[in-house]
Amino acid sequence: MSTSPSPDPASGRILIDLFMTLDGVAQGPGGVDEDTSGGFHFSGWQAGHPSSAVGPEVEKGMQGLDALLLGRRTYDIFAAYWPHHTEGESGDIGRLFNRVPKYVATRDAGMSLDWEGSSRVGADLGAEIADLRARHREVHVIGSVDLVHTLLAEGLFDELNLWVYPILLGSGKKVFDDGALPSVLTLLEPAASDAEGVTLLRYGRTDRKPEVGTFDD
Repeated sequence: MSTSPSPDPASGRILIDLFMTLDGVAQGPGGVDEDTSGGFHFSGWQAGHPSSAVGPEVEKGMQGLDALLLGRRTYDIFAAYWPHHTEGESGDIGRLFNRVPKYVATRDAGMSLDWEGSSRVGADLGAEIADLRARHREVHVIGSVDLVHTLLAEGLFDELNLWVYPILLGSGKKVFDDGALPSVLTLLEPAASDAEGVTLLRYGRTDRKPEVGTFDD
């Protein structure tokens, strides 16, 4: 399995943004019909535990976003929702998502891409990520757990932003599966929590590998 070299600091960045439970589940946070694959019974878990800080902080974190990279399932959800939500509380995000280019990681060449500004990637993800870095300042990957597994396995990301909810589900697709590339991440800023116990962790990718040893007596 190949890994990417450290990105040129002058090039664009790939940022992964995920809502995650304390036991690592990132499947179907937003709605009851979002993702029930594999018999998952807790789709919509995030909506049942509102946070006072997540909304404003998510918008703040998207200020530099100038492209989206999405898995197929997340793309379909976004394409059905955001073109119709450009006003009101989430209107700023809707207008941003509708304006920027959308890249869909799928090998299905016949997939319908009706959302304006959408195009397909996936034939050679490593080369295509390099091209996205050259064209954009900040490419955000939101949700898209299967795609995230590939990015983590290949080292094709620069920043991992995790909103960790104090919830245990016991099942579901997790952020880190058995294929994640062994690596040491660096905490980019102190963890921040709100009154509901939701904690934001921002990590940067490094080329360091985990080391093993024995504690001295």
